[in-house]
Amino acid sequence: MSAENTITKTVWQYSGPLSGETMEILRGIALDYGKVKKYVYNRYSGIGSLDRLTPAFDIMKEVRESGIRTELGLPSAYFSPAVVDAVSDIKTMWGMLKNKLRTLITANENLSGDDRMYLRTVLKLDNIYAAVLNRREYEIPKKAEGLAIDVERLNNLLRRLTRRYLTKPEIAGTDYFSIAVSGYTYRDGSLFIASRKPGKRLEIPLKDGNVCNRQIRLCIRKEDVALALPVETKIRKHVDYHNTVYVHIGYRDMFTLSNGNVYGQSLGSMASGETKRLEDKNRNRAKIRTAYRRSMEAGDREKAGHIEANNLGTEKYEKHKEKERTKTEAYINTEINRMLEAEKPGRIVIARPLTVGKTKLPSKAANRNMTRGFQGYVRERLSYKCRIHSIELVEINSKGTGSVCSRCGAEGKRLPEGFRCPECGYEVPLSLNGARNIKNKYENKDVNKLGNKVEYDKNG
Repeated sequence: MSAENTITKTVWQYSGPLSGETMEILRGIALDYGKVKKYVYNRYSGIGSLDRLTPAFDIMKEVRESGIRTELGLPSAYFSPAVVDAVSDIKTMWGMLKNKLRTLITANENLSGDDRMYLRTVLKLDNIYAAVLNRREYEIPKKAEGLAIDVERLNNLLRRLTRRYLTKPEIAGTDYFSIAVSGYTYRDGSLFIASRKPGKRLEIPLKDGNVCNRQIRLCIRKEDVALALPVETKIRKHVDYHNTVYVHIGYRDMFTLSNGNVYGQSLGSMASGETKRLEDKNRNRAKIRTAYRRSMEAGDREKAGHIEANNLGTEKYEKHKEKERTKTEAYINTEINRMLEAEKPGRIVIARPLTVGKTKLPSKAANRNMTRGFQGYVRERLSYKCRIHSIELVEINSKGTGSVCSRCGAEGKRLPEGFRCPECGYEVPLSLNGARNIKNKYENKDVNKLGNKVEYDKNG
């Protein structure tokens, strides 16, 4: 099956309960895996390595020759993925920085069109960008030839902005590691992974019969492990999927379409209900922590010990929170599937999320709702399912899709009860007005100027 006809998705596999000795060995591997990543971060996340990140073979060789693998006694099956993982994180860090700089360049009123063209061109070419940052000689890119610009001034600006916003990746945790294909085998319902002793493998009994022939990731839990297995899924093509659907993605109603259909109407109540539950729970836990602190200060260690043993743990708290999140995510996926089956879209048009210039909301509860919101997950799953079903997903600029009347085009009022236009008297729910504005904007203007097709990663 060709790569063009498939997409990679992650399937989770779980082990049975593991012995304390096995868990300790796994935690030791995860700790050393993190140390290798940290070494790579410290050595290669600066400006001197920007043009060396692709491919990563030279970095792999240098890290291997540094002696850190021998020092840690980490098998190659874990060492090599750790280096590749770290290099990938560094590349992601640079990608995020470039996006930040592009936003600042666009917003800088002191830059001309030619200035912006030069800066954006440099950011696209790592070898040129690295030369600018390291003050090395380089040839002006062809796209920048003939522009009316002060190259040194613009290079200095790029250096200042890079120094200001460049960060270094941090280790996200020491409870996981990846295993190369050479580092594991399946036998008798168990996964056998490389140990630090040559020729000896560590047995991990599995709850199902799934097998994999690609690099996998092992996530350590309290008494067992979860394995992330990449599997290939066939891309489906539907001959009857030919409609163009215009979708407003909201916080209360997940999808509102320009034709008036709504999907995911319970998303808002599910998210706000969980937010309220956590708010009450955290308030009570804060009172208990205060009681614990006062008991310690008063020297009542018996009472403090009782509070600590029975009320300050996080296991039940995290388990319940994860259960609710899983339930909401299942609901989101079900509603996306329901929309696709009912609307049969060949193309879905949405607005890009508004992120630039946002400030904190005036209400703590509103901030908590935003923090625990599922907008990112909804967009991610919609993108993935469009890829699976061969549906074109188009994002357009969201400017004007919320404040303009979708009937007459005049500036209207966004009120708690809905959108109201003072010019034509049109009254409609905010989300429906937004969906119809997305349709108007896409149909009435050059879509190449307004938006673009979403670029899919081949791994989904």
